Amino acid sequence: MMNRSAELPLIAHVIVSLDVGGLENGLINLVNRVPRDRYRQAIICLKDYTTFRSRLHGDDVSVLALHKREGKDVGSYVRLWRAFRALRPAIVHTRNLGTIDAAFPAKLAGVRRLVHGEHGWEINDVAGTNTKYLRLRRLCMHLIDKQITVSRDLAEWLRTKVGVPAAGIEQIYNGVDTTKFCPASMGRAQLPVAGFAGRDEFVVGTVGRMAAIKDPLLMARAFRAVRETLGTAARRLRLVMVGDGPLREDVKRFLADEEAAKLTWLPGRRDDIDAVLRGLDLFVLPSRNEGISNTILEAMATGLPVVATDVGGNSELVVAGKNRRARGRRRPCRDGCSNRPLRGRSAARARARGRGTKARARSLQHGRHARALSRSVRRANELGGWR
Repeated sequence: MMNRSAELPLIAHVIVSLDVGGLENGLINLVNRVPRDRYRQAIICLKDYTTFRSRLHGDDVSVLALHKREGKDVGSYVRLWRAFRALRPAIVHTRNLGTIDAAFPAKLAGVRRLVHGEHGWEINDVAGTNTKYLRLRRLCMHLIDKQITVSRDLAEWLRTKVGVPAAGIEQIYNGVDTTKFCPASMGRAQLPVAGFAGRDEFVVGTVGRMAAIKDPLLMARAFRAVRETLGTAARRLRLVMVGDGPLREDVKRFLADEEAAKLTWLPGRRDDIDAVLRGLDLFVLPSRNEGISNTILEAMATGLPVVATDVGGNSELVVAGKNRRARGRRRPCRDGCSNRPLRGRSAARARARGRGTKARARSLQHGRHARALSRSVRRANELGGWR
């Protein structure tokens, strides 16, 4: 007798690599929450996967690595076609520019339905204007049944710059686990690092990959500028920058003077981001561009006030006067990091927590996992013709 699970439709997710990252974390969250009694799922990595795979619940999700070489690797398309032929997915879901051309081997392998997700901007094409990349997207869009974006900003870019018809675009906000990411029970919690910040300190932090598009050096420069403005009061300011990447050593060198080293914590990658966020007073995101930032949603769900650069989808989440918004990317100190929080710490913290409460409410409105999941499952049903 055939195993009933083998009769369920298979969704094959195609990504570049399964490693630490916002897109990858979102995929893990989605796969873990899709009903097992309605769908089977597989993840195809064009390159490879790491121990990040262990975040998948259960052992019923196949994870394949095609070991694509850097540059043009024609053989990887053949391996991808063979994977599609072996898996026989009902739906293939690609993500971002790095996997969009998987549409060609998918169609050649007989896949009926294709979904493509745009989750953010390319490191070397922050504005989305690269002619070669636009040409590839326009070529692939004729094979794709639905393009899903995480922000209205990306949806408008797909419509006006790439030329995707409005009917072919669906905007679904990322989901965040609002039970895991929740406010501390009694004010700011202790950070998971001994002796770094007491109750009298004001802790500003960010979480993200230390790459050019996330602009961690802007955060470091803002911290230095605020310290110079505050004088002796700067001793009560603390900076937390969680994440790894090619610019981490540059940031460490920039903050290498003896005084700054005592006031900063750069731990690299961490798996306890929820605990780190509960140890902050203010969350800052200095990115050059964003789709919808998972870390903003997580900070909002934690009840933190947020200062963010006014780029991409940030303004869809961060609202001036509610959970705060920086108005100019190159003016973070005046707009987002003024010295007022340190000159009246108790009142400032009360104001910050008030904004944080509003931020939490907005995260529940926009970013519940259940809401994002239900819309994703509904679109899968429509595309596959299932009830």
